[in-house]
Amino acid sequence: MTETGAVALPTLRPTPFDPPADLAKLRETRPIARLSYPDGHQGWLVTGYALVREVLADRRFSARSELRHIPIEQPAGQPRQPAPPGMFISTDPPVHTRYRHLLTGEFTVRRMRRLAERIEEITTAHLDAMERQGPPADLVAAFAAPIPALVICELLGVPDEERERFQSRSGKLMRADTPPEEKYAAFTALQAHMKELVRAKRARPTDDLLSGLTGSDLTDEELANIGFMLLGAGLDTTANMLALGTFALLRHPDRIAVLRAEPDKAGQVVEELLRYLSIIPFLVRTALEDVELGGELVKAGEAVTVSIPAANRDPERFPDPDTLDPHRASGGHLGFGHGVHQCLGQQLARVEMQAAYPALFARFPSLRLAADPGDVPLRTDMLIYGVHSLPVTWDAAPTPGGRP
Repeated sequence: MTETGAVALPTLRPTPFDPPADLAKLRETRPIARLSYPDGHQGWLVTGYALVREVLADRRFSARSELRHIPIEQPAGQPRQPAPPGMFISTDPPVHTRYRHLLTGEFTVRRMRRLAERIEEITTAHLDAMERQGPPADLVAAFAAPIPALVICELLGVPDEERERFQSRSGKLMRADTPPEEKYAAFTALQAHMKELVRAKRARPTDDLLSGLTGSDLTDEELANIGFMLLGAGLDTTANMLALGTFALLRHPDRIAVLRAEPDKAGQVVEELLRYLSIIPFLVRTALEDVELGGELVKAGEAVTVSIPAANRDPERFPDPDTLDPHRASGGHLGFGHGVHQCLGQQLARVEMQAAYPALFARFPSLRLAADPGDVPLRTDMLIYGVHSLPVTWDAAPTPGGRP
């Protein structure tokens, strides 16, 4: 048995790239510890790699949203309720299994290969636009956010003429400076847009994921919610990995040199960034029955928060875990989760990052921060960690005639 004193979820980060130091202390002394939740619930915090994997793989721990307690402050008046039809990441088998099986069939090798070609085109187009505009730039607005937004448009089959509207609304949801009423309006408009898109795919199917699913027994409501869920899962996460990953690499120039000298290492560098940064701060599960975990008895109904950053920095699994090592074999990290809820679109996210990082640093060899590192605004107030903006600059090539 460990100590029984409850803790609050540590959130204070010593650097932009390192998890809260108190997580490491807990992992060393109390890898499963009592956790106090803001709503008054008493549950558990798990920080050790092996125990986190155990929780995420054990179906006695539920992902259902109506059972969930969140370990950070949430807006008042948000009742816990079952996930809407189609939002399968907040469900358990067999409901989750049905949706997951249908979607897995749409993530085909052929579609991923075609998307990889488009990702390279999209990346090049945004680098061209950055170069034309010239330095400085906000890398989030110019590069990290629009690339995954357009990739999601490709995946879902959003028509070209609707993509600017789609991107504008999704961008408002991501930005912290969007007023609440505008954020709500963008959320509502995107939901309506997704419903319109589903109806259009039923009438005139094309070669995309939503069209492929119209041949199933899914309702329009389910399809629209699946599309909206894929938007949230694929946009915010990849955008923040691209921005925060660039920030981390700019603070470690020798790691950029590896990307330039060994382009075939891009995949390995991406895996290490996923482990090192761990932009998903936590996942929450709820015990469906009494479960013994790490020498503690987790009772039915108690929430278990697993810390992904703490697990991915566990020295028992990753030697010298606080070093960003581009040569590390980072297989087994939990950046995409684990178990039946492991990220469905992880291969697509990998393709995006493996294309974007090398292309960015190849196009702008002198890329550097345009602000003091301490002034970069961090997303410490968001469910997905990253940066709100990333000011960068570079040495622009002189124009003919010698003028910059």
